[in-house]
Amino acid sequence: MSMNLHIDIPRDEGLDHSLSLLSEGYLFIANRRRRLQTDIFQTRLFAQNVICMSGKDAAELFYDPEKFERKGVALKRIQKTLIGQKGVQGLDGEVHKHRKQLFLSLMTPEKLQKIVALARSEWSDALKEWKTMDQVILFDELKKMLCRIACAWAGVPLKGTDVGKTADDLSEMVGGFGAIGPRHWRGRAARTRSERWIEGVIDRIRKGELNPPKGTAAYEMAWHRELNGKRLEPKIAAVELLNILRPIVAIATYIVFGAHALYEHPEYLEKLRSGEGQDVEQFVQEVRRFYPFTPFVGARVRRDFTWRQYLFKSGTLVLLDVYGMNHDPRIWDQPDEFRPERFNDWKGGTFDWIPQGGGDRHMGHRCAGEWLTIHVMEASLHFLANRIDYDVPVQDLSIDFTRIPTLPKSGFVMKHVREREDEHDFI
Repeated sequence: MSMNLHIDIPRDEGLDHSLSLLSEGYLFIANRRRRLQTDIFQTRLFAQNVICMSGKDAAELFYDPEKFERKGVALKRIQKTLIGQKGVQGLDGEVHKHRKQLFLSLMTPEKLQKIVALARSEWSDALKEWKTMDQVILFDELKKMLCRIACAWAGVPLKGTDVGKTADDLSEMVGGFGAIGPRHWRGRAARTRSERWIEGVIDRIRKGELNPPKGTAAYEMAWHRELNGKRLEPKIAAVELLNILRPIVAIATYIVFGAHALYEHPEYLEKLRSGEGQDVEQFVQEVRRFYPFTPFVGARVRRDFTWRQYLFKSGTLVLLDVYGMNHDPRIWDQPDEFRPERFNDWKGGTFDWIPQGGGDRHMGHRCAGEWLTIHVMEASLHFLANRIDYDVPVQDLSIDFTRIPTLPKSGFVMKHVREREDEHDFI
């Protein structure tokens, strides 16, 4: 007769470490993994028991739908800022697969090329304006640019006078989820305003007052039917349409990190100016790996199970260390060095490279918009390298790893923006 003996998961001692999470940010899990000498430990966060994990094997386990579910994972503070309530991120099983297909239907090659064309046009317009400005704070300008791109691509009407306010709200929703105090409350207020706005858009589409083209996000969200044959409730349709607009605006952070990388590693400028798409693609992938964007992702244990003699109890919240995996020396050679050429012959799989989720993009919880992000980044960074020159004045370009999400403190200031005389063809 065999006995199923369990090993206690190493524990991070203490009553509650919520404040430590907020003060340590991206390094919270890595700091404890290092101190406890383990890839898995348990702790207390926001008055509940939490298991934290890292590593390729942990990721493969984490994305097993038989063992984990997303229902009830997101804290209220995240729902009230970043993702909203009853959206695709919190669904499981057939309901999730059906809703996920709605998002994937927006990511066809033709539709991705359309958003790239919009990005190119916006960058060209921005160059005309930036040449007249004394200085450009890149992050602030990108928020507005990407807001226009997102709304145009999604079929959402946007008045020119509303661009700045709308861009700020979409950005505040992202910036507020990992904060406490005023920044968090700004994110909540932005979520409330944005949902009210988009609910109005959905209502006008259903009344026939707005007619976005079929195949756009606005059209598809308004008319989508669930497995039960019913249309999405207006509030849920608004949440899902914001799940298109908000992430596109959030690409501003990645592009600023890309500008930061070009400044810190100017040797890659010439490669990006060669006009070879492979060099741009490698550079974009390394930006997504190297810089802090998503700190971790969460799921709940569906039912009791044992993994490597560790007992995972039903309902337990589990966090997977995304940033830590992107800097894991077992996966990446010299992970703390910025080296785009590492992606030249990258043979990684779906569980060791997870900047926007792991596993199968069609069936699981890997981000449906990952390729959209990559395409917009490639077009943007090619423009920065090939179409313009600019001066980078003295400024604070440090990156605060305790702030989630983070950014170079100055937002990346550029002066004397000018068009390159020897520009290469724009891909």
